[in-house]
Amino acid sequence: MKERWYVTAKKADFKAIGKRFGIDQVTARIIRNREITGEEEIASYLSCSSSQLHNPHLLKDTDKAAAITAEKIREGKKIRIIGDYDIDGVNASYILLTGLHTCGAQADPVIPDRVHDGYGINERLIKKALEDGVDLIITCDNGISASKEIAFAKESGLSVIITDHHEVPFETKENGEKSYLIPPADAVVNPKQADCSYPYPGLCGAAVAWKFIQVLYEKMDIPAEKSFEMAAHVAFATVGDVMELTGENRTLVKLGLEAIHKTENPGLLALIEQNKLEREKIKSWHFGFVLGPCINASGRLDTARRSLQLLMSPSMEQACGLAKELVELNDRRKNLTLQGIEDAKKLIEDQEIWKDKVMVVYLPQCHESLAGIIAGRIREMYHKPVFVLTDSEDGGVKGSGRSIETYSMYEEMTRCAPLMTKFGGHPMAAGLSMSRENTDRFRRELNEYAALTEEDFIEKIHIDVPMPLYYISAELIREFECLEPYGKGNEKPVFAVRDVHPLRAGIVGKNKNVMKLVLDDGAGGSMDAVYFGDIDAFLAFLQEKSSETDLQALLHGTSQNIRFSFTYDPSIDEYLGRERVQVIIRHYC
Repeated sequence: MKERWYVTAKKADFKAIGKRFGIDQVTARIIRNREITGEEEIASYLSCSSSQLHNPHLLKDTDKAAAITAEKIREGKKIRIIGDYDIDGVNASYILLTGLHTCGAQADPVIPDRVHDGYGINERLIKKALEDGVDLIITCDNGISASKEIAFAKESGLSVIITDHHEVPFETKENGEKSYLIPPADAVVNPKQADCSYPYPGLCGAAVAWKFIQVLYEKMDIPAEKSFEMAAHVAFATVGDVMELTGENRTLVKLGLEAIHKTENPGLLALIEQNKLEREKIKSWHFGFVLGPCINASGRLDTARRSLQLLMSPSMEQACGLAKELVELNDRRKNLTLQGIEDAKKLIEDQEIWKDKVMVVYLPQCHESLAGIIAGRIREMYHKPVFVLTDSEDGGVKGSGRSIETYSMYEEMTRCAPLMTKFGGHPMAAGLSMSRENTDRFRRELNEYAALTEEDFIEKIHIDVPMPLYYISAELIREFECLEPYGKGNEKPVFAVRDVHPLRAGIVGKNKNVMKLVLDDGAGGSMDAVYFGDIDAFLAFLQEKSSETDLQALLHGTSQNIRFSFTYDPSIDEYLGRERVQVIIRHYC
């Protein structure tokens, strides 16, 4: 995969900003690079308080949905929550269930089985609700693309409220205009609706559910502050569902992280403990890459009801057993994923799929729940839009796609809509079902329609600050914490340094997969560095840049003339109570 490095060179008086807010000029420059300008906006970014959250009443149909729900609660009607089997859907279900129970509702949850039910509300679940005497169905993290199913529920006498955040389906008219297909529910709460005045449409499903509960609490005379008991779950879902950590989302995650540092929820505490973490040190990274995958694992390989059960656990004793099972499931999922990635890479190379603008990889034996993860990893390797398709139990094909910034995946899929029995998603990710005989045509049409160029397939590495190693200090690294939480849209800062001389290097780790280096810091001192990537490729790069003799001299700590440039993360290595500043090498050239 090709890379191109760019230095982000946005202009501002960084010295004045630093002095005004008591921060280093480097921190000021990073904030400017995030398009945060003006004193009020910078102050807001640095403070991130609950006062910055938008009024939930601005969400179209929220008041109507809350009024309907409040009436059903007062009448003692049965309410059923239908969620989704991923981290967003599970946390959204938890928020709705907890909120409804707080209001005194007779409410229970149903999460579709990924394999037997597929995504979202379906006719079987509606019939089951009717059998169980349910009067009101509330969806979360699904429903916006289920017009046919919602119509069936309404015809059957059920009340239906949709809370969702996915793109609203549409048809394109002959004149190019979009005609949006809104399901015939009693209320549709989704900030993506064209006529919704909510100022931040990028909420996850759990955040939409939380906003709805806030309005319901008002209707039921419950203090709005009580909703903040669920703030950790909003943050967990926001990061886990890879939402943009800008604007309100960043505030929600920051507040949620503060909440999880004090949480007494047995399920969250047990999951944190099983992963050998401390609640006071949880960061957004742990949500996305440690805790979140455990929640998702049950929906992938077992049933997501187990994850919801964990979050609803009344005691640590019950929660610990469930958390242990989820961690074990996630370990199994990791092994299956690695095998799937290897199979996908082989197919891409053998069949030269890498030549396509949009890669469609058919892995019939792959567990259908892993298709999205594998697609994401392949997208990272080739920097191209990727669909991974696999056989489904109904005899057809199911798949997941992951995209690049210049390719709006959901919109492009609408052009191939006749080939699919079901599809939905976002610009960056999507899911689909189709007949097996349509797979080749699907691949062909996606590529015929794709307007991508070679430039789109070059990964852009955006450098925030070219910063010499000698400038790094423990104090500066700690100051960077004001930029958190990091995630999509508010990425960890990228630093770079040119022509660094490594003094010595060694390969360590049980699997010999870590390289430790000591670097000349450019001011007469030295600094430790670590590289966790492909060691063989890194060694080959150093040898090609200099010589085998120089490489061996580096590995033996003797004099050589190697120089190379790299991007890095500055960090503090804590060992036996001692702190040492080091850099983690990310990209090199």
